[in-house]
Amino acid sequence: MEPYRIAVFVGSLRKESFNRRLALALEKLAGGRAHFEYLNIGDIPLYNQDHDTDFPVQGTRLKDRIRQADAVLFVTAEYNRSIPGVLKNAIDTASRPYGDNAFDGKPAAVIGTSPGAAGTAMAQQHLRNVLVFVNLAVMAQPEAFLQYKEGLIDADGGIGNDGTRKFLQGYVDRFMDWTAAHRQH
Repeated sequence: MEPYRIAVFVGSLRKESFNRRLALALEKLAGGRAHFEYLNIGDIPLYNQDHDTDFPVQGTRLKDRIRQADAVLFVTAEYNRSIPGVLKNAIDTASRPYGDNAFDGKPAAVIGTSPGAAGTAMAQQHLRNVLVFVNLAVMAQPEAFLQYKEGLIDADGGIGNDGTRKFLQGYVDRFMDWTAAHRQH
């Protein structure tokens, strides 16, 4: 069987993003079962309904990548107890104009890491509300909000301890099963 094509949204643009490290770790754990495509969301203009008739090329590129994917993975930071603005803008762009929602019916999962004790729990809850509205089939369990500490995941996606590796492997396995059960043919 061909590997699943996973469109990956990393909700942090920071060069040394902890969430990019987490996404790389998940990609490694998926092995040959999935190909992760990291979507460029940093250059998308702020969504403006006035541009729906002359849609920005960056938005069209994003929508095409999502449509080609079997599933969507959101790996997000938490900014001020919510979704990073760049991530919300990308979701708004990909779901518009009305009637041309690139996400419609695709399986999805949410995960994130942050140095705070609650990880990204608040951002993920807000994000789930938005994702359900744009009609993604969002995996409910397991929830995964990791507190990022030095050595948790290295710059290449290497996981620092066996307990975290085992937990994330279970998460990836469940996401692969979710994708198989919910992907559009």
